[in-house]
Amino acid sequence: MTRHFLTLTDLTPKELGYLIQRAIELKTMLRNGQPHTPLQGKTLGMIFEKSSTRTRVSFEVAMTQFGGASIFLSPRDTQLGRGEPIEDSARVLSRMVDAVMIRTFDHATVETFARHSAVPVINALTDDFHPCQLLADMQTYVEHRGSIQGKTVVWVGDGNNMCASYINAAAQFDFNLVISCPDGFAPAPALLDKYPERVRIEQDPAKAVEGAHLVVTDVWASMGQEEEQKAREAAFRDYQVTPALMDQADPQALFMHCLPAHRGEEVSHEMMEDPRAVVWDEAENRLHAQKALLEFLLTGQH
Repeated sequence: MTRHFLTLTDLTPKELGYLIQRAIELKTMLRNGQPHTPLQGKTLGMIFEKSSTRTRVSFEVAMTQFGGASIFLSPRDTQLGRGEPIEDSARVLSRMVDAVMIRTFDHATVETFARHSAVPVINALTDDFHPCQLLADMQTYVEHRGSIQGKTVVWVGDGNNMCASYINAAAQFDFNLVISCPDGFAPAPALLDKYPERVRIEQDPAKAVEGAHLVVTDVWASMGQEEEQKAREAAFRDYQVTPALMDQADPQALFMHCLPAHRGEEVSHEMMEDPRAVVWDEAENRLHAQKALLEFLLTGQH
């Protein structure tokens, strides 16, 4: 049966744990100059309806390092941008490529595509979820601090797609999540209601981060919300992650941000350069975690 990766819940906790360990192994192999080309002759189709730096580079390099190839498809390059039904595009593309990665707006797009695809489909970001980023974040935590099981993670800021993936991660990786967001910017109630014992809201960021082992944030206005920027700046004014806020957390706490960061908004300049910030390792780990995912979906190795 074709496996897809649309949210973290598509894999079992055990499979996710395997992916994190495998990503660390693949990173070591690469550093040691050990060639590993399990995807020779395989091609990844990459559909981008939203622009990207880290996602595109990490998936393209992953396929190159694995001995495979990738094809970049923007709305300008495909019939998808001209209104071909998603299911038709899925049927055609999946007869030619070995896997498809999609970065788009509406989560229903990747769900429809996956239903009609004969090959694995990877969600490389939708307005609802960003599971690939969570693999990189979990890998980064494990590398620096060991298991995240039973730890406390605090999300500061907008209840967006990253926050939603952190909610799923709390259940799948067995940690507790505190979400600190202003009124009106909480994640979807349906998602919160799924994991009442795992996730709680604490509006005051200073209270929220008390004893936290990991503090995470993201931009206040995501792609497509730029016109709300001014209103959001006012709403989120007290939700900037700074070294002073991090000082309220556990002494061993780490800070993560999926990038790009708007320094001076959701995170201060000083925090990005703080030794507790592991954002560059986190960015690099997109490559290694996605290599583990591609290998898993395309070779069945686990």
